[in-house]
Amino acid sequence: MAYDLIVIGGGPAGYVACIRAAQLGKTVACVEADRAGGTCLNWGCIPTKALLKNAELYSTLTHKAAEFGLKIDGLSYDWSAVIGRSRKVSSRLAGGIEFLFKKNKIDYVRGVGAIEAPGQVGVTAADGSTRTLETRHILIATGCQSRGLPLLPFNGTSVLSSKEAMVLESQPKDLIIIGAGAIGVEFAYIYNAFGTQVTLVEMLPRILPVEDDEVGEALEKSLVKQGIRCLTNTKVIAASEHGSHVDITVEGPKESGVISAQICLVAIGIQPVLPGGMQPTLTGRGYISVGERYETSLPGVYAAGDITGPPWLAHTASFEAVQAVEGLYLDGHQPRQVRNFPGCTYCHPQVASVGQTERDLKAAGIEYRVGKIPFMAIGKAIASGEPEGFAKLLFGKAHGELLGAHIIGENATELIAEMGLALDQELTAEDLHATIHAHPTMSEVIHEAALAAEGHAIHI
Repeated sequence: MAYDLIVIGGGPAGYVACIRAAQLGKTVACVEADRAGGTCLNWGCIPTKALLKNAELYSTLTHKAAEFGLKIDGLSYDWSAVIGRSRKVSSRLAGGIEFLFKKNKIDYVRGVGAIEAPGQVGVTAADGSTRTLETRHILIATGCQSRGLPLLPFNGTSVLSSKEAMVLESQPKDLIIIGAGAIGVEFAYIYNAFGTQVTLVEMLPRILPVEDDEVGEALEKSLVKQGIRCLTNTKVIAASEHGSHVDITVEGPKESGVISAQICLVAIGIQPVLPGGMQPTLTGRGYISVGERYETSLPGVYAAGDITGPPWLAHTASFEAVQAVEGLYLDGHQPRQVRNFPGCTYCHPQVASVGQTERDLKAAGIEYRVGKIPFMAIGKAIASGEPEGFAKLLFGKAHGELLGAHIIGENATELIAEMGLALDQELTAEDLHATIHAHPTMSEVIHEAALAAEGHAIHI
């Protein structure tokens, strides 16, 4: 049969595209080499959040039990059960997506997809067998994979990508993480919480370098307090693997010389995974170049998600996939491009942001006002034992509209959704503080920060 749409890749862009196309009455197939859900669900977003929950719970019971009036003798953990729980969570959700494929009558084809010609997708199964599928349209959603360090290639045992780092059979006594973006920081928190000695190496001046400077500085202080060694503004100039350990030679203001650890996690970024066969035009960085309707240079071939370049986020990938499909099959629909999107890091304290940073606004010469409130001014934060962090809102001075929001603290990754809506709707500080926020909730930090931008904060 000839399908209306074949999607190559079953991650957050791919499976969402399939379901949306099926909802619009189209015949759809999804070609996936691994399992439904892609890297995000099987090896990224979801299993790491399961590990982070374990780490946060263990850390809370270890360090805060007395604060809550709890007495715990002989607290311990089973590392294999910790890892096993994260794998069960991923498997359950992957099964859920496979159920959604059946529910929406989507053909789920396991194998590696390649574009043999416009309208033809070749599939190579795990046993080496091949077949060709016919289709009117193709959507490439093959995503990305971890990028290695040329002087220290991945070996799966002592030099790891994030994929291997979340399924280690035994916990290392010490760990070096190269790269302090969201992935590096999250793994630093996980392993440190269970007692591994962690060294975080970042070549830029701050951890989470894409975030607001003040947020990055606050998070670094918190991680150092937790016992994580943070070497920012530090370059890796040499590296060697010795079987039982890895040596890294670093050069920076805090430390220079050789540091060693049992394992090194390389978290310096990602690179595109291109399908085989015919290749569309690529950007200078090797990602697929797309137009306003997510079309590629190949006739009838479209692309969405991480494979088209930054931002490399599951939620933006899903957004792009829906826009691409609706642009194809809804008459008169003009696909939207990613504009405002939240960025989240799920360590403790959590970090979340949307919109522009102070750094961005200064570079653009835009005048702005700041509303900043610490969580320690919020009743729910104190009651919950989570007073660390702050919310920082940036408003245009001329019109008062929200330009950016930056939160570090408990539930930051949940609180940021309100800020995304406010940014999209160009709400002002007055609009935000005129919206009644329930008491007591963590969301009151947003209300107070909006008041602070106008000099009217109540609780500080």
